[in-house]
Amino acid sequence: MSGPIQLWDPALPPEWVTTFVQTTDILSALIGLFIAYQAYRGYRRNDSRPMLFIAVGFALALAVPFVLLLLYVALPFVSESLAAVLSQASQLCGLLAILYALRMPA
Repeated sequence: MSGPIQLWDPALPPEWVTTFVQTTDILSALIGLFIAYQAYRGYRRNDSRPMLFIAVGFALALAVPFVLLLLYVALPFVSESLAAVLSQASQLCGLLAILYALRMPA
């Protein structure tokens, strides 16, 4: 008696899932950079420190992890563990910067 028919290896996601994840990663990084740029423009126009922290926070939370992923893929000597730790640390620092900006007095 044979087991159920498998359409793909259960250890690997289907190709469309991989493509979707890669596409949304790129879109997230681009949107994060756009938001950071707009917040920086708001900081420059209004001299508002909270906007500066929001700009830095979005850059750290969305753009830096994507750059780290590219470095991990492009450079063979960068370990997966190092890239993952730096990415998580960057996201955490970015979210803390955004939280600080929302709590600071204008």
